[in-house]
Amino acid sequence: MRAVQMIAGVALAAAAGAATAATELMSEEWARAACVAWNADATLTGGLHESGWAANDKKRGYKALQVARKDCASSPKVEVRIAAKDGKALCVSGGRSVDKLDLDVDYAMTADTKRWTEMGKGEYGPMRAMMFGRLSFDGPMGEAMGNMGPFESFLLLVGKVPGDTAVCPK
Repeated sequence: MRAVQMIAGVALAAAAGAATAATELMSEEWARAACVAWNADATLTGGLHESGWAANDKKRGYKALQVARKDCASSPKVEVRIAAKDGKALCVSGGRSVDKLDLDVDYAMTADTKRWTEMGKGEYGPMRAMMFGRLSFDGPMGEAMGNMGPFESFLLLVGKVPGDTAVCPK
């Protein structure tokens, strides 16, 4: 029985490793996984609802947070869409960006892969990243400044959601 459990564990680990290796950082698949991770993060789901951030959506029903890797210029941009739902700021979808952002309520962030990795590890937060030009940011700056803790939690998702940094998404 123990041998079967060990073989099953090795097979499961290998499958998980293969899935991680096949998912490029900031690909459509990665954005879907980031959506799941968002919903598991109490700082994001609770803090961004309590502050009123999620409800500031121009009555569209969602806010978009678009992310991209600067060094993957030909890659499509991806986003997570956040909605005020059930008393929380929940991610309702993740995937390729298809609609034009409304930068009065939406956010666009770009950084080199190396910088995303550093932010995902918590080596520095959003203020330092923007001050030193490591993170390009478009969107309602005042709103973002008022939600710096959750904003930092969002950047840490890059470190929590596995993604292959050796290749660019297609």
